[in-house]
Amino acid sequence: MTTSIGSDRELLADHLAGVTGAFDELFRRYRDRLWAVAFRILGDRADAEDAVQEAFLAALRTRSYRGDAEVGTWLHRILVNKCMNRVHRARRHPVAGDEPLDGPGRGPDLSTAVTSRVALDGALALLAPEQRAAVVLVDALGYPVAEAAAILEIPSGTVKSRSARGRARLVELLTDAREGRR
Repeated sequence: MTTSIGSDRELLADHLAGVTGAFDELFRRYRDRLWAVAFRILGDRADAEDAVQEAFLAALRTRSYRGDAEVGTWLHRILVNKCMNRVHRARRHPVAGDEPLDGPGRGPDLSTAVTSRVALDGALALLAPEQRAAVVLVDALGYPVAEAAAILEIPSGTVKSRSARGRARLVELLTDAREGRR
């Protein structure tokens, strides 16, 4: 038995009931959005791909969906947990040679847009993981505060304060980088 296209909840229910292809459709619907979140949190394409794969595998194997959140929110929550685990693991076990791309040795021939993007990604990497997640979800990807709060499983006010503190820190970091103080 194969699945027809339905709502996210229907697809997840079909998957849990053993319908072939139901989870594949959820994967197609969410992989790009989840990858964008993972990339902005982790700052590395390969790590983002790995985190998305881990999140989908965890969702595929779990029976924990309670239905109190949208399926997309539930998938984002699993992904953010995977990303935060990677960030914390990387802090405990740094890899030699891991340096931001905006360090010395980058040629002056880079365009302003690329240089700005690299500086922003480098500054994002320096934020506390909790602030980075809030800034990425709300400011970079445009999620409403309430949805970001559901994804992060924290109150809306906490998302707002983490985003505000993260943005303020980004301004400091980018100003320092522009003025050569970093």
